[in-house]
Amino acid sequence: MDAELTALATAGATALVQQMVTEGWTQARQRMAAFFSRRRDGGEEEALEGELEVSRSELVAAQRSGDEEGAADVAAEWRVRLRRALRDDPAAAEELRRLLAELRPDAGPRAEVGEVHNIMSGVVTHGTVIQAGVISELDQRNVGTTERPARG
Repeated sequence: MDAELTALATAGATALVQQMVTEGWTQARQRMAAFFSRRRDGGEEEALEGELEVSRSELVAAQRSGDEEGAADVAAEWRVRLRRALRDDPAAAEELRRLLAELRPDAGPRAEVGEVHNIMSGVVTHGTVIQAGVISELDQRNVGTTERPARG
């Protein structure tokens, strides 16, 4: 097998295993199952998602118990499967490259963080003050109310 495809399979397995322990796992699992399913004439996505989920469970268990070899085994299994898929269908390489680019943690839009200055003046607060960019599902009856001490 071409060294470039071997490197691609290794990168794919590494990215897949990294995704297994992120919030993006569901999307990554679906996308990888679809990738493998297309190599097998389709129709097996659900079974492949199940296999990926089993691997994720094994990885999490290995990480929790400090079993580095077990975690490496999960990556090795998917590296072998990716190598086979690429060997059997060299055109899959471009699809896998696109998939990896989409799954990269740094591939998403970056939030611009500007300088923030918060000032509270003319108000006495006897409780917690929460400052946030967005707070959703507020009870609109209490929005904008502030406790002020009685003067006198």
